[in-house]
Amino acid sequence: MEYRNLPHGGEKISVIGMGTSVVGEQAEKEIVDTIRYALDSGVNYIDLAGGHASIFSACGKALEGRRRDAMLQIHFGADYTTGAYGWSTRLETVKRSIDWQLTHLKTDYIDFGFIHCLDEQRDLAAYEKNGVLQFVLDMKAQGVVRHIGLSTHTPELANLVLDMGILDMLMFSINPMYDYGQGDYANGSNHERQDLYCRCEKEGVGISVMKPFNAGQLLDAKKSPFRRALTTAQCIQYALDRPGVLTVLGGPANTAQLKEILSYLDTTEAQRDYSVIGSFTPDESVGRCVYCKHCHPCPAGLDIGLINKYYDLARQGDTLAGEHYLTLEKTAADCIKCGRCNSRCPFQVAQQERMAEIKQYFGA
Repeated sequence: MEYRNLPHGGEKISVIGMGTSVVGEQAEKEIVDTIRYALDSGVNYIDLAGGHASIFSACGKALEGRRRDAMLQIHFGADYTTGAYGWSTRLETVKRSIDWQLTHLKTDYIDFGFIHCLDEQRDLAAYEKNGVLQFVLDMKAQGVVRHIGLSTHTPELANLVLDMGILDMLMFSINPMYDYGQGDYANGSNHERQDLYCRCEKEGVGISVMKPFNAGQLLDAKKSPFRRALTTAQCIQYALDRPGVLTVLGGPANTAQLKEILSYLDTTEAQRDYSVIGSFTPDESVGRCVYCKHCHPCPAGLDIGLINKYYDLARQGDTLAGEHYLTLEKTAADCIKCGRCNSRCPFQVAQQERMAEIKQYFGA
């Protein structure tokens, strides 16, 4: 397993996490076996915003004696007390649901307490007015919640909560469909979404990725809006290459599907290459580096994808990214202007010219 550090706290989070909305439909034994297999494989980040109340007691059994092996995303606003999933911004309902979730999970603390599924400003206003946000903050002050997160599909709403300065993690839907304007949750333009990812990295807010395969649509040429199938490894790598991303939450139905997701760890760089998406990106996104490294290897030894990433982050005001750039063994100043990167880029980025721009920005 590969791990990335949470900027606010330093916890090591597995790059492959686990969503539970699909496995929650299965019998208890299947749920327990799948979660235990995930833990045995080094997966240590689990989201519990599933559509099924049964996931909680099953997860509690899977974590018996192993609670420290997993970090749990628990959502303030998801209600399971009726036996089915519900959504609420009413304080008493939220309190009752959190007590219910902790009881069934057999735990007394929450690794990541999430502001649950707010996509509109009026939802956030209700969340604040009803006292739910203050309840989350109070739980953190008491040590019950260790980190605060937000789940949303909307960049505008994410930025409003980021402005509050309370977030350690953002749960956001990231895949090529949404980033390039396809699908029900393709909220915000490509530039708005990319700027959000950069802001999270700049401010030390990690991103846990939901819907990386868009319920399998991206893996099926007949269902994909691009009429071409991607692999699980390509989708995972695409998400992991976005700034700020720490973990990708696949949603396996069982152990077999979990093994397919985990097979990413055994793939080669070539198998993870998602540059094929350059053939179906919209015109307004052409010319923007997505750090896919399809232009590699560079004859001069430049890490072109990383140089671009640090440049984009530095322009967003991330001083640490600028410092990282200046410590690179080879910088844009070492470009030999051979033009090979220009000819290989599937997104039509004029990388040779961009290296000159980056060199000027940081200084020779």
